[in-house]
Amino acid sequence: MNTALQASATQGKDAFGEARAEFRALISGCGVYDLGARSKIRLTGADRTRWLNGMVTNNIRDLAPNHGVYAFLLNAQGHIQSDLYAYNMGDSLLLDVDAQLRDKVLAHFDKFIIMDDVEVADVSSTLSAIGIAGPQTKSVLKAAGVQAPDLAPLELCTPTCDCACGCLQCTVVRGDDPAGSSYEIWLSPDKMKPTWAALTAAGATAVGTDALELRRISWGVPRYGVDIRERDLPQETGQARALNFAKGCYLGQEIVERIRSRGAVHRQFGAFTVEGALPAPGTKIQADEKDAGEITSSAHLPLPEGDRAVALGYLRREAAGKNLRVGTAALKPATIPVA
Repeated sequence: MNTALQASATQGKDAFGEARAEFRALISGCGVYDLGARSKIRLTGADRTRWLNGMVTNNIRDLAPNHGVYAFLLNAQGHIQSDLYAYNMGDSLLLDVDAQLRDKVLAHFDKFIIMDDVEVADVSSTLSAIGIAGPQTKSVLKAAGVQAPDLAPLELCTPTCDCACGCLQCTVVRGDDPAGSSYEIWLSPDKMKPTWAALTAAGATAVGTDALELRRISWGVPRYGVDIRERDLPQETGQARALNFAKGCYLGQEIVERIRSRGAVHRQFGAFTVEGALPAPGTKIQADEKDAGEITSSAHLPLPEGDRAVALGYLRREAAGKNLRVGTAALKPATIPVA
């Protein structure tokens, strides 16, 4: 755990008020949230770019400075061990991973660094992060004194700051969410509370993990450990953004390439609308009274036009176009994002 955030009043809260209202702030206003559940790992050394490019599914070799990519870390059988974001910081590579996967990722790296000039350091205790999202995010950042230029998805910058928090120097990163309205602020741990206060004073609503989970499901974004498991293969997850087929060899590439060359996967991750009782994760999807898939996440989304029951999960290829049921409820495939 990021030790600097253990004393933070914001970390890990399910909700600050009512999760439905917090979710609405994320989709129609601006929500601010603690990213203490993420860890930062820094790679240095002359071989860092070549080595990481041979470890993950996306292109690190050609990653421009101050830009990032989303990628998977695979084993030799092509099964997903973790997902991560990798950023080219110029003099280093910075990885952003789920804190629950940090030790697993570090152990995986240690196993494959042999004669390479690569140094791996967990910098989570010295680099913290705040998330901010919603259609009013840019105006809130400006009101808080954070002057950032227009950024591409996963591009970062050191903004001009006239912020009451006195952070002096931080990094602003634009997210890659479907709505295009999320940002992260990377800063030293001692500036977390004053920066949080400055953002809420500028109009952001404090948001907890329950509302963030509703937003994730509404975006149709799979979460490792929930929707993506160790047995899953990259193309099954539907996350084409994590894959690059022109980058050269990497661990697990043979399996990924074999799936691509065959042109299809046996099952595919996707979103569904639910007509009836909301299914619990792990519930089987049926087509013609036969198991055809599995629900991995589900939620009632409190949308302005009324609640909508939605689910995420995997559906087998041969069940596409058939009448789908889960328990007593009917399922219909939905486009992503679903709200």
